Amino acid sequence: MGLRLTRLALLVWPALWSAATLHAHPILRLTTAALGPLSVPVGADGPDQTIEAFNIGDGALKLTVSSNASWLAASVGGSRPCSARAGACLPIAIRLRTAALPRGIHTGVLTVSDPNAWDAPQTVTVTVQAGGGVPDRADFFVAPNGSTDSLLFETNHPIQARASTESGGDWLSVALEGLGSFRFVLPYRIRVRHLPEMAEGTYSGRVEVTGSGFAPDNKTVPVTLRVTSDPIARLAPARLELRAAQGAIKAQGFLVVANRGLGELRLSGVETTVSGGGTWLAAAVDAPSLVSVTADPKDLVPGIYEGAVTIQSNAANSPLRVPVRFEVAPQRPPLIAFGGVTNNTFGGGDPIAQGGIASLYGEQFRYGEPVQGTIPLAEELGGVKVYVNGIAARLFYASYGQINFQMPFEVPPGVVSVQVLRDGQASNVVTAEVAERAPLLLRLGIDDYGIIVNQDGTFPIPPTPGIPSRPARPGDALVIYAIGFGQTEPPVGLGQASPEAEPLARIVPTPRVYFGAGLTGGVAVEPFYAGLTPRLVGLFQINVYVPQNAPKGERIPLRIEGPGYRTNSVDLAIE
Repeated sequence: MGLRLTRLALLVWPALWSAATLHAHPILRLTTAALGPLSVPVGADGPDQTIEAFNIGDGALKLTVSSNASWLAASVGGSRPCSARAGACLPIAIRLRTAALPRGIHTGVLTVSDPNAWDAPQTVTVTVQAGGGVPDRADFFVAPNGSTDSLLFETNHPIQARASTESGGDWLSVALEGLGSFRFVLPYRIRVRHLPEMAEGTYSGRVEVTGSGFAPDNKTVPVTLRVTSDPIARLAPARLELRAAQGAIKAQGFLVVANRGLGELRLSGVETTVSGGGTWLAAAVDAPSLVSVTADPKDLVPGIYEGAVTIQSNAANSPLRVPVRFEVAPQRPPLIAFGGVTNNTFGGGDPIAQGGIASLYGEQFRYGEPVQGTIPLAEELGGVKVYVNGIAARLFYASYGQINFQMPFEVPPGVVSVQVLRDGQASNVVTAEVAERAPLLLRLGIDDYGIIVNQDGTFPIPPTPGIPSRPARPGDALVIYAIGFGQTEPPVGLGQASPEAEPLARIVPTPRVYFGAGLTGGVAVEPFYAGLTPRLVGLFQINVYVPQNAPKGERIPLRIEGPGYRTNSVDLAIE
């Protein structure tokens, strides 16, 4: 994903930090962040589960665990040797009180907390399949052009599955998709395909499942296939999970409706329903294939609310119903998600450069509408501040769940601590990694093409409807956009706009641009400018001529290298 110039920021609480005390606190780690899906019988409790917590910092962990679901509970045991690593762990025993759950998929969240630990709290998502993972039936729609469709289901036991058809030929199959997770979740996929001899109409088949150690999974699954020349709607996601604090602004999500059939798909309307009544859920068609969904916590007390969005269209499989789960949380201090500090290409786990553009995710950073900073960037934006090792970052953007910032240059390379203040209330502390340079080429969001601009303002990609585009040519001047090259020469102050006249803020020494050959080899060229984009903060541009001997094609990889670093590779088209 590419750079959002309107959304960028980072954090830490000044009274707590110095480089000398970086590891003076416990630092929480969990062996897993998700369990399941776990199959449980309808009308019975599920088997107990155990995960482990351990400390990679100093001191000792003092953990508590809470749950947001009545059927899910957990407790922390005494220290013991870890089962999968060296050292001591705290076991977290998880109890599944699922006897009252109806058939279907249910998800709960455990929150593992320690007010003195960094990278706490963390959450563990637990998913159960009441009645098992094998579906009761499967219905498919395909176009009469050789198209295919499939359905994935997951079990906790190996099964034997046999597919057969009653009409239409050999159009149905079922197979193990892969090995699943270390928790022995086994994914199976039912597949259907249109055969040349199949006319439009409805065809029947079945999948017989036997041999499972979980009795409810042993069943016969009726399968229907409808071959149609009408549009066929495909929805993503299949269910929507929204969350907001009591009294905060509305939570928003989006549903994308694609056409896997023939003809033009037209959305004709949406309806919302909520369990138990209320008006907190709303939806609207925002574009030909986009539905926006909002959940308003204004008149709701903390708790979990269920609803649904029904989308009407001219598709053969209309209407489509999307379950919506809305969790309203009580107002609390701001909360940074574990692993929630990333570079602005949304690369979790990648280091962030000194002076680099970064994003921070969580909740309750502010309750009002999003606010956007102006250059020069300030330390406070809408009542929000961010500190890294006690040094104030500069803020581009702040909203309920995201802050975008510029990493302070003064923060030394290595592991750093990050904290948010909202109107004086301090968040939890999380860790992130900082490097002197961590350059990344920005992506356009279309396959692996980079944010690269031709001299006429078009993107050097194959002709694409709705996007100004044409392949680059030898001799053309290109502008390549990137982040994370660190401090420049001359240096630019934190939050300050880069100069628009000489001396410009250049990368020293000048890196080289490589056309072709992926991450090895390629045609090397020295750019005629490499430095910060004038008048902006933290955004770099590399201006280069396409060499005469550059490789030709629709997907030519491009990268940049300098002393001790190499960027990621992005694609461009050259003719």
